[in-house]
Parts: sequence; structure tokens; C-alpha cells
Amino acid sequence: MIEEPTKLQIRKSIRRPSAEQIAAFRDIPTGFLCDAMEGQGALCGTIQHIGGGRDLPTHAYGPALVADNGPAEILATMGALHIAQAGDIVVAAVHGHKNCSAAGDRFCGMMKNKGVAAFVTDGQMRDYPGIVAAGLPAWCAGLSPNSPYSNGPGKVGFGAVVGGRNIETGDMIVADRDGVVVVPFAQIDLVISQLVAIKELEDTLDEKVQGGFCDMPAVQAMLDEGSAKLID
Repeated sequence: MIEEPTKLQIRKSIRRPSAEQIAAFRDIPTGFLCDAMEGQGALCGTIQHIGGGRDLPTHAYGPALVADNGPAEILATMGALHIAQAGDIVVAAVHGHKNCSAAGDRFCGMMKNKGVAAFVTDGQMRDYPGIVAAGLPAWCAGLSPNSPYSNGPGKVGFGAVVGGRNIETGDMIVADRDGVVVVPFAQIDLVISQLVAIKELEDTLDEKVQGGFCDMPAVQAMLDEGSAKLID
């Protein structure tokens, strides 16, 4: 580049789902959402609940506020904290960089104070006891005590690739012990419309399994029609 890029760019006009749309994702398992999106939607499995389901809430939902940092950077995350609204989920992209913290206990404490619902990053975090004390649920790619930089460049309110999926600010994020799922903004209403039917199917199958059901009729049908066979 001939000129140095702007250190920090913050988008002024940020779209967010309506309060009704956000509320529709309360207590919804991530698996239901993937079923509503042709079995897809989850971030890479390396991004997991920081406590493995211990010590902190294990379910979170809210609109994404994307902080696109560079490797070992947190300037965009600082910008996201500056404009975050209550209920947002701050998504900090560090382009998969490891061996450096993308956030620690103080960042989590400030996000909690701001009303942020959760923190998601494809990087690592540090200060685990302090994060637990702050009470902010977080999903990350592990722990590292190394410190990041805040030199930029970074962008806030746009989008980034995190965990193998493009996440745009305003997309819905739902996270639990199974992982993190992104529902693209344009698909929010479609996914919501399918959740009742998916829950009914899941509840019906749960009842059958609890009642002893263990058959695989699809496999038997394949054997009957010859598309599968038993071999001695």
C-alpha cells in the first residue's frame, strides 16, 4: 500500500433484528437451528464454550456485532465495546490467530457492564478465573496468557470470516455447549418459522426413543429394495 490504512473504522448505521425476532431464539438449541438450515450454520468445532459447560452460562443468543481485528489485535474489539448495545454478541475475528489472547477478564467485565450478551472469537482468551467472576459467557479457541496489540487496522460493524463462516453484523448468533451457530440476517424469519415444527418432531422422536424405539426403517427399506445388502 502507498498509504497507511485508517487504524479503526466504525460503521455508523448498523442493522439489528427486531426485539421479537431476537426473542424467538430464547432457549433454542443450536442443533434445531442447524436442522432449519439444511444441517449447516455452525462455526468450526475448535470454537467452544470457554469453560466447557462449567462456571458460566452455557446458552446465549443475540445479534452479532462483528469486530474484524487482524492477528494478535484487539483494536476493533475495543471499538465494538464502545458502540455495543445491550443484548449484542461481540464477535471478535482475529483470523484464526493462536498463541495470543483476544480478550481477558477486564474486557469481559466491561462488556458485561455494557449489557453484552456474550463474546465469541476464533482466537484464544486469558484470565479464566476473572472471566468467570465477570459472568460473561464466552466461546473461543482455547486459552493463552500472551498479550495482544491495539495498533489496528480494524473494522467494526461490517463482517468477517470466523470459524469458517462469514458473519455479518446483525446476523443472529446462538451458542450453547454444542458450539456456535450463525443465522444470516436474511434467513432469520424463515428459520423462526420452522422452529415449531422442528421442536415437535424432536419431541415426538424423544418420546419414541424413551419408549424403547430402536428400529432403522430406512435401512430395512434399502435392504428390501436392493440398494443395500447383507454380506456373510
